[in-house]
Amino acid sequence: MPKTKYIAKSRASLEALKSAHLLKSLNVSVLIAGDRGVGKKSLARYIDKDALIVDGSSWDELIKSIKPNSRLIIKNFDRIKNFDNIKNILDKNCGKIIATSTTELSSKIEDKFFSLKIYIPPLKDRSEDLNALCNIFTQEVKEIFGDPSSELLLEMSELDLSENCHSLRKSIYKKYIKNILGEDDLLEMLENILYKKIGTGNDYREFLYLYDMPLINSGFKKFGSQLSISKAFGLNRNTLRKKINEYNLQEEKI
Repeated sequence: MPKTKYIAKSRASLEALKSAHLLKSLNVSVLIAGDRGVGKKSLARYIDKDALIVDGSSWDELIKSIKPNSRLIIKNFDRIKNFDNIKNILDKNCGKIIATSTTELSSKIEDKFFSLKIYIPPLKDRSEDLNALCNIFTQEVKEIFGDPSSELLLEMSELDLSENCHSLRKSIYKKYIKNILGEDDLLEMLENILYKKIGTGNDYREFLYLYDMPLINSGFKKFGSQLSISKAFGLNRNTLRKKINEYNLQEEKI
C-alpha cells in the first residue's frame, strides 16, 4: 500500500512536527506514542529517514539489528520482552533510538529510555488532518484505478476511524470500488465467494441470503416501508415479512 508522509494541518500535529524537526539534529532518544494508524511511523521517518525500522515484538530481530553506531526506529516498543537487557545492549551500541508505542508505558520505563515523548492524538480529534488525508487517499485511489477526474462524495458516516489512517484509507477505497463496480464485476466476485463455500448439501437454501439481504436492505433504503417494498418487488407481504424476520432485518437500521 502506498506510504503517506506525516500530515500536519491540525495544531496537535503541527506541534508534533515542530518537535520532530528539532530532534533531527539532537542526539536524544524519543518515544512517539498514540493509537494505531495515527502517523507514528511517518513522524519517526521524518526525524530520521535512513534509520532501520525494527519490530520490538521480535526479540531475535531486535538483537540482530543493534550494532555499534546503529540508528534504529523501534516500532511496538511496548512489546519488548526484557527492558533491562535491551537497555544495557542499547547503551553499549546505539546512542539514539526513535521508538513508537500504542500502549502506555510506565513512567519508570519512559524515563529510563527517553529524553522526550511525543503524543499524537487520534484522527477524530484532528479534523484538519482528517480532511487533508481524505483528499490524499481519494486522489490516490483514483490514480490507482486510472480515473482521476471522477467524483467521490464522502459522508462522515462512511469514514471508518477505528484505526485512524489505516481504516480511513480502507473505507475510502471501499467507497470508490463500490461506485465503479458493474454487474459483471459483482457477479464475478459473488461467484468466487460461492465457489469457496458450496458443497454443503443444501447450497441453494444456504446461500440465498447473499441475494435476499442486499435486495431487501436496498428496498428499505429506496422505498422505506414493507408495503412499498412488496409492491415494488412484486412479492407477497407475508413472504417478505418472513424473510425480514429470518435475516433479522429492521427498518430503523437501514
